[in-house]
Amino acid sequence: LNLCCTEVCFYIIEVFSFTKKIIMINSTQVSYFKLVAYFDTGVFKYLYFMIVMSLYMLIVCANLLLIVVICMNRSLHEPMYLFLCSLFVNELTGLFPFLLVQILSDIHTVSPSFCFLQIFSVHVYANVELFTLAIMSYDRYLAICYPLQYNTRMTSNKVAVLVASVWLFCVLHIVVVISLSVTLQLCGNTIQKVYCDNYPIVKLACFDTTVNNIYGLVYMFTLFFGLIVLILYSYVRILKVCYSGSKQTRQKAVSTCTPHLASLINFSFGCFFEIVQSRFDMSSVPMMLRIFLSLYFLTCQPIFNPLMYGLQMSKLRSLCKSLIYEVFM
Repeated sequence: LNLCCTEVCFYIIEVFSFTKKIIMINSTQVSYFKLVAYFDTGVFKYLYFMIVMSLYMLIVCANLLLIVVICMNRSLHEPMYLFLCSLFVNELTGLFPFLLVQILSDIHTVSPSFCFLQIFSVHVYANVELFTLAIMSYDRYLAICYPLQYNTRMTSNKVAVLVASVWLFCVLHIVVVISLSVTLQLCGNTIQKVYCDNYPIVKLACFDTTVNNIYGLVYMFTLFFGLIVLILYSYVRILKVCYSGSKQTRQKAVSTCTPHLASLINFSFGCFFEIVQSRFDMSSVPMMLRIFLSLYFLTCQPIFNPLMYGLQMSKLRSLCKSLIYEVFM
């Protein structure tokens, strides 16, 4: 069955909607969670609101434009662009509406069910991003190291299966994480962040959290390190081919790998800042810096990717210009 990008995106949205219904559960242990990383900004909250709103509109417009361009043009129904389509869909699953409400609000609290929904959204976003970037590195490895066999090794069916598998696996993983966390007996309701995250909730538990910690460590060491090894292996092989290949091969490798490498580095910085905030005591760090680091994790990748790929890839750039010209002219 030859699945096109539109069908894959529709399947992803259906899985996401179905899973949101599963995790809409009520925790009776606390009536609400308090987000204490906000501070009283006075009249400046309207300025911050406009800044975040502008970022949100830029993210939505840029990613939707590229999704529409890839889905509407059959010439872009190639593995690289289909993986990009999945990446752009993932970057629309942010928490910006919630952040906008919290910026204007004077009471920064959230219900348990909505808190776990935020955890679901953030973790799906982070996991799908990393998995997709790892698969894209493998795709670039096949395209550069095995150009003659690329079309037989990376077919449309294989791409559809990979994309759907990534989303389904990440959703199931987050459902397991939330199922372990929602049953914990909590001795507090204060979260030192601007949105809910899983590990801060685990730290609020009154009793043993060994199961949660073991599951998290196993997942981290087996899958995340496995993805990192895959990415490193792919680029070592690519560098080896570039070193021994012709000038044309090196130019092709640079043009196709530069956006991916830049995206990977940018996302790595965002994840590092987020892990530091979740795992360590940040009470001595200025509140403004903590908010900035959280916004960096949520905004930089969704803004960076469409700009990087849209500007770097000439084919995608020209089709975007054509679509904008047809709409507004």
